[in-house]
Amino acid sequence: MRRVRASAVVSSFLLAVTLALTGAAAAQASTQAAGAYVALGDSYSSGVGAGSYQTSSGTCKRSNLAYPQLWANANQPSGFSFMACSGATTSSVRSTQLAPLNSSTALVSVSAGGNDAGFADVMQTCVISSDTTCLNRIATARNYITSTLPGNLNALYADIRNRAPNARVVVMGYPKFYNVAAICAGLSDTKRTAINQAADLLNSTTSGRAAAYGFRFGDVRPPFTGHELCSGDSWLHSVNVTSIGESYHPKAAGQSGGYLPVLNAND
Repeated sequence: MRRVRASAVVSSFLLAVTLALTGAAAAQASTQAAGAYVALGDSYSSGVGAGSYQTSSGTCKRSNLAYPQLWANANQPSGFSFMACSGATTSSVRSTQLAPLNSSTALVSVSAGGNDAGFADVMQTCVISSDTTCLNRIATARNYITSTLPGNLNALYADIRNRAPNARVVVMGYPKFYNVAAICAGLSDTKRTAINQAADLLNSTTSGRAAAYGFRFGDVRPPFTGHELCSGDSWLHSVNVTSIGESYHPKAAGQSGGYLPVLNAND
């Protein structure tokens, strides 16, 4: 009889703990869902390359299949401001995208820095030029990333924190572009390796500045592994001659399979 009673007591205790934890989790989820979400950034956050663009977004090309919209659809925040815009730099994010931020903002996602460093021009140069010209252009971008970009990111992150002091801020990174190990037509291994290394530098620089402001860094390189250009299942567009602006941007699968899980893990 004592064993039965002891077992009943233990079961009751475990049930109470389970209910308490479930209640805490539900409260946390409810608190998160109650807050407003503001999505800032460049084309990797607006969803260029994913298609299904929102007509009202014009040249910003905000996609219904971009990770911010997918997150908002799934979590139903009290407010959602989709501000990310194709071509945005750290400066233009500061000047045109920060208005929705306030003390009630619960979550902010942002990707910025690639356009500052001229990555679109890097890719164009490397596609049409020799290895030497490509490497020289990448060297210029790397110098910018190490010398100038940190200050640009500091200014952006300080503005975000000042305007949204209570928000959890997730700085989203960029994928590596190429699977260098794969046999692939087009760019040489030298070019592909240098482009990947520059992307790594951009990510490490961004991550370092994000950490300095207490922001989380969303590293999308792990989920994109095996889905780079030259892989058998690329989540990135190669050169798209019918829509050149989508070149080297994530497809819808890259937004849902690469970016969204990273935001979910850090929101």
